[in-house]
Amino acid sequence: MKDPIIVIGLGELGSVFARGFLRLGYPVQGVTRQMDKQAVADQLPNPTAVLISVGEADITEVLTTLPKQWADKTILIQNELLPRDWIAADILNPTVVSVWFEKKRGMDSKVVLPSPVYGPNAKLVFEALAQLDLPSFILDSKEELNYELVRKNLYILTTNIAGLEVGGNVDALAKQNNEVMTAVANDVLDIQDWLTGQSNDRSRLMKGLLEAITGDLVHGCMGRSAPARLKRAIGLARQAGLDVKTLNAIAHKHLKA
Repeated sequence: MKDPIIVIGLGELGSVFARGFLRLGYPVQGVTRQMDKQAVADQLPNPTAVLISVGEADITEVLTTLPKQWADKTILIQNELLPRDWIAADILNPTVVSVWFEKKRGMDSKVVLPSPVYGPNAKLVFEALAQLDLPSFILDSKEELNYELVRKNLYILTTNIAGLEVGGNVDALAKQNNEVMTAVANDVLDIQDWLTGQSNDRSRLMKGLLEAITGDLVHGCMGRSAPARLKRAIGLARQAGLDVKTLNAIAHKHLKA
């Protein structure tokens, strides 16, 4: 019998991955907020993998309290994720997925782009998603992973934050409100450069943003998380000493004091 796969967080995305693992023949052990992770780890110290599928607001707490037995088995799928997040928790070699499909309650998974995967369990993730007809591909390098994570952050943050200002869908944002989109994107990329400690290829990233927009033209810009994303972005900009004029102007108009 195969060693189990731990799934921490059994929301919509976690359940998708769990179904893929089950179809590959792996037992799946779910872990909820109410459960003692260390107690589960003492019983299951050597799982095949540990998928962490909590939201981005909870990821820091989960990573810092992750049982040491599981640290080298982690699979991370959060938005707004960058290497500094797992390095800060002493997780040195996770498998990371930039998830480009959407799963909401009562609807099938909707694919925007194939999801890139990197790390020791990349093949496992690729095969699990293939069981569900969800396209993915395995990356060759940490540099490519960095690009993909920054691109996803650019897409999520730009569309959400610009959506607070103009509403609508991503097609209208790109075609009718391109000036707003570009101004937000430049502020977002200033923050991403600081977070990654490097100057990222803006031309390539902006092309990647447009590719993602084309993948689902009717995708709404402003999700429920948009105000929280804007607050986090401005908080990071302040830490970095960045003058994000466009983000600050949108926050002044659309965030409650």
